[in-house]
Formats: sequence, C-alpha cells, structure tokens
Amino acid sequence: MLTLYDYWRSSAAYRVRIALNLKGLAYQSVLVHLLKDGGEQHGADYLAINPQGLLPLLVDGDTRIAQSLAILEYLEERYPQPALLPRDHGLRAQIRGLALHIACDIHPLNNLRVLQYLSTELGVEAAAKDAWYRHWVETGLAAVEQGLARLPSELSLGERPGYLEACLIPQVYNARRFNCDLHAYPRILAVVERCNSLEAFANAAPEVQPDAPAQ
Repeated sequence: MLTLYDYWRSSAAYRVRIALNLKGLAYQSVLVHLLKDGGEQHGADYLAINPQGLLPLLVDGDTRIAQSLAILEYLEERYPQPALLPRDHGLRAQIRGLALHIACDIHPLNNLRVLQYLSTELGVEAAAKDAWYRHWVETGLAAVEQGLARLPSELSLGERPGYLEACLIPQVYNARRFNCDLHAYPRILAVVERCNSLEAFANAAPEVQPDAPAQ
C-alpha cells in the first residue's frame, strides 16, 4: 500500500490527498506534526527518510518521492487511470503552468516556514505578516483567474477535476484562512464550489484528517 507522510494543515500534502482520492488509490498516513516539539519534520527519524525535511513524502514500495508536484507526476505515470491531465499536449502544458504558478510562485511565499521566519527572525508583527500573505496570494490568484479564462471548460478535464484543481483548492483554503478578498475571482470560486461538493475533495479536506484538532 502507498504511504503518505502527512499533516492535516499542510496544503502541499492536501494536494496529494486530493490526487490519491481522484485516482481511487488506497493509502496509509504517517502523521508528522509540523509544530509539535519545534516540528517533527526536523527530527532525525524523518530527516533520515526525507533530507528535505518537508511534507509531503510518498512511499511506494522502495520508491520515495518528495515534493507534491513530483508526487502528482509520479502518480500520473505509475497509475495512469483515471488521468489527472488531459491528452492534448498544449492544454496539458497550460494546466501544468497554472499548477506550477500556484505551487512555486504563490505557495512558497506564504508557507509555514516563511511566515515563522518573518515573525521570529525579522520581527515582523502579525498585522504586517498577514498583509504580506494577502498581497502575494491575491496577486497570484489574479493570474490564475486569467489563466482559467483561457481553458476550454470550467474544470481542467471538462466535466472532471484533476491536476490543476488538486493544487488550486488547497491554495484557496489557505487564502480563506487568512481572510483574503476573493470576490475578484469568480472563476476560481466556481471551481472551488464544484470541487468541494465531490467526495474526493471532501475526504481530503484538512478538518476531516485524523490529526486535525477536534472541532
């Protein structure tokens, strides 16, 4: 069985949970708490299997894959059906481009370790840190909104979500956590509404993960 090293509020792990669910792949979770004892991802045991010290990590037999988009690519190649990407090469590149924009241009500027560094090392106050977060998320999502307008359908696979939505929904979840103004992104909001009604996304949501705090 596939093993996912996971944390309930990791948006990168959230992407992989969605992808696994969309493909109908069973997996077991190994929970790595990103805050407990200074972050279990920094412990010797975890670093021994993932020297990057980040989540997620997917283990498939003797194969270990770090980085969420590398994991999505691996799943697409190793378990090709149902597909997360369309057949058309040009459209597939467009979708990868939007996913990379989310994962590489938006998310790294506002993930946990960056926000912690702003607070602990640079002394940035909470209000200024939140303004930083909102600026980069809202700027990035504006570009995603324009990119969605160039796709031939609301969802990246016509009537089905896939690779792109696995990246977009966690980023919007985080945007809402930090009270970003999303009214300027009607296409994004429509995609989120459709996806969150689906079992694959509902079962991947942070609040229903086994390590999520009790509500």
